[in-house]
Amino acid sequence: MFLNVRMSLSDITGRDYTEKVAAAAALGGIDYREALRIAEEKVDFYPEAEQMRNNALLDKIGERLLPPFLNSNDGAPTNSFRRATSKAAAPLSGLGCFRIGEDGRLYLLGKSEHYHASLGHSFGGYRLIDNARRLGIPNATHNNTRGYITRLCERRLVQSVNGLDWEDDAITDEIIASDKPKLLNRVINLETGSLAVEAGVKMMLARFYKLSPEFPEPKYSGKTPVFLVVADHSGGKTGNYHGTTVLTQTFRGLWGPFYAAAEATGLYRVVPVSINDISDFAAKIAEYNSGQFKTAGFLHEIILMNYGGIRLTAEYLRDAYRLCEETDTPVLVDEIQSCMWYGGMLLFRKYGLCPDFVALGKGFPGGEYPASRIITTAEYDNLNQFGALVTNGQEELASLSYLVTMSFARANSDEVERLGSKFFDGLLSLKDKYPAKVIAVEGLGHLAALHFNTVGEAAGFANALNANCVDASAQLYKPDCLPAVLFKPPIIASDAVVDRLLEIIDGLLGKT
Repeated sequence: MFLNVRMSLSDITGRDYTEKVAAAAALGGIDYREALRIAEEKVDFYPEAEQMRNNALLDKIGERLLPPFLNSNDGAPTNSFRRATSKAAAPLSGLGCFRIGEDGRLYLLGKSEHYHASLGHSFGGYRLIDNARRLGIPNATHNNTRGYITRLCERRLVQSVNGLDWEDDAITDEIIASDKPKLLNRVINLETGSLAVEAGVKMMLARFYKLSPEFPEPKYSGKTPVFLVVADHSGGKTGNYHGTTVLTQTFRGLWGPFYAAAEATGLYRVVPVSINDISDFAAKIAEYNSGQFKTAGFLHEIILMNYGGIRLTAEYLRDAYRLCEETDTPVLVDEIQSCMWYGGMLLFRKYGLCPDFVALGKGFPGGEYPASRIITTAEYDNLNQFGALVTNGQEELASLSYLVTMSFARANSDEVERLGSKFFDGLLSLKDKYPAKVIAVEGLGHLAALHFNTVGEAAGFANALNANCVDASAQLYKPDCLPAVLFKPPIIASDAVVDRLLEIIDGLLGKT
């Protein structure tokens, strides 16, 4: 069972801050004592009764719990969104690991909505956001007036990526002030994972091109920057995924004519490196650190959730990082997908890696806000304020959602790890049970994928899951990658939830 965290806004931010907030709230008509009461109100994050209520709903998966909401409102989407939309499964409400669709049926979150609802729906701890709003704490701020909560969130993130105790102020201050390489101590607050990775790419490019005329001559001016990304099985670029900005889309093979023109002029080059093949990586590092070329950076996920859930091994990444350090090649670990779904919140730390950039998001705000971060070192603090910011990146309540999620995850680190292992081990057992159907189980912990022989088999299995109100995705469009069905249950998925999800998967594999 999960440990219930019980905290107030004052517990998270400190009483000295909430006293000032209460005084300011009084100016808006709230009695000072009432404002203090709101700030001191302790909220149960995930009490035992709520955990039991969540488990009790398992017997109702797929049942129609209320009459359908019949409506003709289709919105005004683009054609691609229109084709993909399922109004029946669109949410009327949500609780824990479940969603009530417009069809009135109960759905199990087999992939945490689109991989971001780490704490499911209606998580109790997020009531502190409501309390903050009642006190008048604004969400919107300016980049030049980053609020106290956002600044505190930055501090907590630096502590977490460096494995520090949150109470160790002396070491934290020392690390934040340091200019040592490989020490993650700079945070830029952004909105989406795409923008977080894009900011990292800009910092890599700043060693080749000037952002602005007043900047000094870049270290590698005149060289062609070469970005190393994870290849697909045929050696192409479709294995990696780092967002939806134009630059990172070219990294995965999109905008072909545009990229070809950029490459032809020596503007930049993208080179895919084979999955878990250190000899190929070493060859590419040697080739593109000679002559006109210089490696600008290596970007990678650890779990390739956009390429069949394939996992890069710790041994491969450690060797690749060593080669990068030897050639002054910065590394960006993209944890947008994996962060928060493992004990300790960050998978790169479990791997023992020392990246130059960490992109995180999705699971940290728990779906409450679009809020991502890029964390880097003093060495790559090379852009001016306007080089990477977004107008809404410093949102106070979004930062509070981070602090709530982190507080729960820190208290339940071992349980999250145990349940992730249980789910993955259960899938491995099902592979052994159905070897003719399940070709492989990829991923790690909660982030998992079942690989099938054919597109038809994977599509059919995903459709069967969806028909039984289990939310899962079929990944069928990637060339040279076995068709996969992807899972990522919320980290609040209990033993009972994991057991039921595995039971449903087992039953459908036995039928299809």
